[in-house]
Amino acid sequence: MDDAGRRLGLLLASEQEAGARVKLLQEYRAEYQERFVAAARSGIGRDAMNNFQSFLARLDKAIAQAQSLVEQSKQRTAAGQREWLDQRVQLKAYDTLSARHFQREQKVEDRREQKAQDEHAARGQHRDGEPEGEA
Repeated sequence: MDDAGRRLGLLLASEQEAGARVKLLQEYRAEYQERFVAAARSGIGRDAMNNFQSFLARLDKAIAQAQSLVEQSKQRTAAGQREWLDQRVQLKAYDTLSARHFQREQKVEDRREQKAQDEHAARGQHRDGEPEGEA
């Protein structure tokens, strides 16, 4: 269960990192889009406009790939959560079985001790009931 917990922690960190990467790319794209709009208002040439549009298209492609990685990471995280939960359920089942075994063993031991005490008490009563000298 500890290993599953560690793996889940790594998966969660990876998912957060992938999400942060998407956010960063989206922010950069928004800034670049603003620069493009400002440049277009100021008047830019056809080559500069093509360069802006080409770069924005590459950013869109990078964002799409990063979002795909986020989705894959989410799927791996969900699988890691299921694995951790399965391990937890299994551990609880073993704990329950162990506790039941201990209780059964304790009952057997308690009966053994009670039997020994009863036999000891019975021997003591038997001796107390006999007159001295006879035996």
